Amino acid sequence: MPAPYVIEEYVRWSDVDFAGIIFYGSYVRFFEIAETELFRAAGLPHREFFDRFDIWLPRKAVHAEFFRPARLDDRLRVATYVARLGTKSLTLNFDVVHDDGPKLSAAGWQVLVCVDRPRLKSRPLPGELVRALAPYTLAADAARVALGVTLP
Repeated sequence: MPAPYVIEEYVRWSDVDFAGIIFYGSYVRFFEIAETELFRAAGLPHREFFDRFDIWLPRKAVHAEFFRPARLDDRLRVATYVARLGTKSLTLNFDVVHDDGPKLSAAGWQVLVCVDRPRLKSRPLPGELVRALAPYTLAADAARVALGVTLP
Protein backbone atom coordinates (compact mmCIF):
# COMPACT_ATOMS: atom_id res chain seq x y z
CA MET A 1 0.00 0.00 0.00
CA PRO A 2 1.34 3.49 -0.83
CA ALA A 3 2.39 5.68 2.05
CA PRO A 4 3.14 9.38 2.37
CA TYR A 5 6.77 10.44 2.57
CA VAL A 6 7.52 12.07 5.94
CA ILE A 7 10.22 14.50 7.00
CA GLU A 8 10.80 16.09 10.41
CA GLU A 9 11.73 19.73 10.75
CA TYR A 10 11.88 22.22 13.61
CA VAL A 11 10.17 25.60 13.61
CA ARG A 12 13.09 28.01 13.49
CA TRP A 13 13.51 31.64 14.58
CA SER A 14 13.02 32.86 11.00
CA ASP A 15 9.69 30.96 10.81
CA VAL A 16 7.89 32.81 13.63
CA ASP A 17 6.22 36.20 13.90
CA PHE A 18 6.29 38.67 16.82
CA ALA A 19 3.71 36.58 18.68
CA GLY A 20 6.07 33.60 18.57
CA ILE A 21 3.71 31.67 16.28
CA ILE A 22 4.76 30.29 12.95
CA PHE A 23 4.18 32.78 10.14
CA TYR A 24 1.77 31.29 7.61
CA GLY A 25 4.23 31.79 4.73
CA SER A 26 6.78 29.61 6.50
CA TYR A 27 4.68 26.57 5.73
CA VAL A 28 5.70 26.94 2.08
CA ARG A 29 9.32 26.35 3.20
CA PHE A 30 8.23 23.16 4.96
CA PHE A 31 6.29 22.08 1.87
CA GLU A 32 9.32 22.67 -0.34
CA ILE A 33 11.63 20.65 1.90
CA ALA A 34 9.12 17.78 1.94
CA GLU A 35 8.71 17.94 -1.85
CA THR A 36 12.46 17.95 -2.45
CA GLU A 37 12.98 14.95 -0.18
CA LEU A 38 10.04 13.07 -1.72
CA PHE A 39 11.58 13.47 -5.17
CA ARG A 40 14.99 12.41 -3.82
CA ALA A 41 13.45 9.31 -2.19
CA ALA A 42 11.78 8.50 -5.52
CA GLY A 43 15.21 8.58 -7.19
CA LEU A 44 14.68 12.01 -8.75
CA PRO A 45 17.02 14.57 -7.13
CA HIS A 46 15.93 17.91 -8.56
CA ARG A 47 19.32 18.99 -9.91
CA GLU A 48 19.84 15.80 -11.91
CA PHE A 49 16.22 15.41 -12.96
CA PHE A 50 15.73 18.97 -14.21
CA ASP A 51 18.98 18.84 -16.19
CA ARG A 52 18.29 15.41 -17.68
CA PHE A 53 14.83 16.32 -18.99
CA ASP A 54 15.42 20.06 -19.51
CA ILE A 55 12.24 20.98 -17.59
CA TRP A 56 11.04 22.97 -14.61
CA LEU A 57 8.05 22.29 -12.36
CA PRO A 58 6.77 25.75 -11.37
CA ARG A 59 3.77 26.15 -9.10
CA LYS A 60 0.41 26.99 -10.62
CA ALA A 61 -1.41 27.00 -7.28
CA VAL A 62 -0.52 26.85 -3.59
CA HIS A 63 -3.15 26.35 -0.91
CA ALA A 64 -2.87 25.95 2.86
CA GLU A 65 -5.21 25.61 5.83
CA PHE A 66 -4.20 26.00 9.46
CA PHE A 67 -5.71 24.12 12.38
CA ARG A 68 -3.25 24.39 15.29
CA PRO A 69 -0.44 26.95 15.72
CA ALA A 70 3.18 25.90 15.77
CA ARG A 71 5.71 27.75 17.90
CA LEU A 72 9.45 28.26 17.99
CA ASP A 73 11.34 24.94 18.36
CA ASP A 74 8.26 22.76 17.83
CA ARG A 75 9.23 19.66 15.91
CA LEU A 76 6.82 19.06 13.04
CA ARG A 77 6.30 16.02 10.85
CA VAL A 78 5.50 17.00 7.29
CA ALA A 79 4.01 14.28 5.12
CA THR A 80 3.79 14.66 1.38
CA TYR A 81 2.08 12.49 -1.16
CA VAL A 82 0.83 12.73 -4.71
CA ALA A 83 -2.88 13.51 -4.93
CA ARG A 84 -2.97 13.52 -8.74
CA LEU A 85 -0.64 12.70 -11.61
CA GLY A 86 -1.97 14.30 -14.77
CA THR A 87 -0.58 14.56 -18.27
CA LYS A 88 1.14 17.93 -17.83
CA SER A 89 0.78 18.60 -14.11
CA LEU A 90 0.73 16.96 -10.72
CA THR A 91 -0.77 17.82 -7.35
CA LEU A 92 1.15 17.26 -4.14
CA ASN A 93 -0.61 17.19 -0.76
CA PHE A 94 1.08 18.13 2.51
CA ASP A 95 -0.05 17.27 6.03
CA VAL A 96 1.71 18.88 8.98
CA VAL A 97 1.53 17.28 12.41
CA HIS A 98 3.08 18.31 15.72
CA ASP A 99 5.42 15.66 17.05
CA ASP A 100 3.38 15.48 20.27
CA GLY A 101 0.00 14.42 18.98
CA PRO A 102 -2.21 12.93 16.35
CA LYS A 103 -4.10 16.07 15.30
CA LEU A 104 -3.49 17.72 11.97
CA SER A 105 -1.80 21.11 12.50
CA ALA A 106 -1.90 22.32 8.89
CA ALA A 107 -2.60 20.93 5.47
CA GLY A 108 -1.91 22.15 1.98
CA TRP A 109 -1.54 21.30 -1.64
CA GLN A 110 0.37 22.56 -4.65
CA VAL A 111 -0.17 22.11 -8.36
CA LEU A 112 3.11 21.79 -10.26
CA VAL A 113 3.08 22.19 -14.03
CA CYS A 114 5.69 20.77 -16.37
CA VAL A 115 7.37 23.30 -18.67
CA ASP A 116 10.41 23.15 -20.92
CA ARG A 117 13.27 25.30 -19.65
CA PRO A 118 14.15 27.25 -22.80
CA ARG A 119 10.66 28.64 -23.50
CA LEU A 120 8.71 27.86 -20.31
CA LYS A 121 6.03 26.25 -22.46
CA SER A 122 3.80 23.50 -21.13
CA ARG A 123 4.85 19.95 -21.98
CA PRO A 124 3.93 16.43 -20.82
CA LEU A 125 5.40 15.09 -17.60
CA PRO A 126 8.31 12.74 -18.31
CA GLY A 127 7.25 9.09 -18.00
CA GLU A 128 10.10 8.45 -15.58
CA LEU A 129 8.68 11.03 -13.17
CA VAL A 130 5.18 9.55 -13.40
CA ARG A 131 6.50 6.02 -12.75
CA ALA A 132 8.76 7.13 -9.88
CA LEU A 133 6.00 9.05 -8.07
CA ALA A 134 3.24 6.47 -8.60
CA PRO A 135 4.07 4.60 -5.35
CA TYR A 136 3.44 7.84 -3.41
CA THR A 137 0.00 8.45 -4.92
CA LEU A 138 -2.91 8.14 -2.52
CA ALA A 139 -6.05 9.86 -1.28
CA ALA A 140 -5.90 12.27 1.64
CA ASP A 141 -8.06 10.01 3.84
CA ALA A 142 -5.77 7.02 3.24
CA ALA A 143 -2.67 9.11 3.88
CA ARG A 144 -4.06 10.40 7.16
CA VAL A 145 -4.97 6.87 8.28
CA ALA A 146 -1.39 5.79 7.51
CA LEU A 147 -0.08 8.76 9.52
CA GLY A 148 -2.48 8.12 12.39
CA VAL A 149 -3.77 11.69 12.33
CA THR A 150 -7.22 13.18 12.62
CA LEU A 151 -8.69 16.53 11.72
CA PRO A 152 -9.08 18.84 14.73
